[in-house]
Amino acid sequence: MSEQPASFLTQDAFDRLAAELEELSTVKRADIVKRIESAREEGDLKENSGYHAAKDEQGRIEARIRELTERLKHAVVSEAPQSSGVVEAGTLITAIIAGDEDKFLIGSREIAAGTDYSAYSESTPLAQAIVGLKIGESTSYTAPNGKEIAVKIVNVETFTG
Repeated sequence: MSEQPASFLTQDAFDRLAAELEELSTVKRADIVKRIESAREEGDLKENSGYHAAKDEQGRIEARIRELTERLKHAVVSEAPQSSGVVEAGTLITAIIAGDEDKFLIGSREIAAGTDYSAYSESTPLAQAIVGLKIGESTSYTAPNGKEIAVKIVNVETFTG
């Protein structure tokens, strides 16, 4: 697995992810093991849909555990920066993107959880193009589909969650 770059998390988001990791690593992991054992006792595993469903769920749980472990290991925990009118991780951005106005957070989706805002990781092409820009500045970036997209920063705010 490739190592994940550091990502900004508020203390609240870090705590939520740590609690989810604890729940998955203890309670959910133990529950799925019991379900697999129970399904195994039913006999022929080839045609045992309960067994296969439990094994699939176990795979999803283990993948999420790995993802959370990496994310928390590389998290930079701090409060959202006070906006100085410059786009940076943890700020709420209003921008005109390809002609449409959008308001979003630069940071992880975990920070934006419970809000109506979408979040763009600092590693996305959009975020990489606009970090460091000030209100009123414009740029463009190349989307994954190869299309060049214009962006103008309309506002930068402190994210309060």
